[in-house]
Amino acid sequence: MQKFAQFLVASAFGLGLATSAQAAMAKMVGGAAMYPSRNIVENAVHSKDHTTLVAAVKAAGLVDTLEGPGPFTVFAPTNAAFKKLPPGTVDGLLKPDMKSQLTSVLTYHVVAGRHTARELAQEVKAGGGRATLKTVEGEPLTVTKKGSTLMVTDSKGGTARVTIADVMQSNGVIHVVNKVLMP
Repeated sequence: MQKFAQFLVASAFGLGLATSAQAAMAKMVGGAAMYPSRNIVENAVHSKDHTTLVAAVKAAGLVDTLEGPGPFTVFAPTNAAFKKLPPGTVDGLLKPDMKSQLTSVLTYHVVAGRHTARELAQEVKAGGGRATLKTVEGEPLTVTKKGSTLMVTDSKGGTARVTIADVMQSNGVIHVVNKVLMP
């Protein structure tokens, strides 16, 4: 009986260490820990700063894709970024008859592969100050650096700043951005 009690204590201690280690690896986004063992959707639904993005992903029917194996790099606009769009834009895009346009906007924020901030910075340096990434939507995004900050420019010339880089996911990486990018 004493050995069983020692085993339980040791197991609980081990689980505590594992949980602590996982929590130490997690980045905080929108007031929630983003665990690298979870996929993009499993983490994003917990961020209070990404409720608009999550609603849009659901409306576009992209949940299964972003829960898939990937890997994906997602430039994830915050709620504040969506609020910068002209009034009525988000509500309009969330209507069922606008699903294809919504899907286009959302997939423009996704690049195949896992591109960390360090890798993106290396691509920018190798590209003479810019790196071009092909989005899942098909149009390019241009990544540059301003000081130590990564900037992402869309095909219309709009530029978003990466505010939180390298939020690692089981199926990719999220870089939080402060603007909605438009194809």
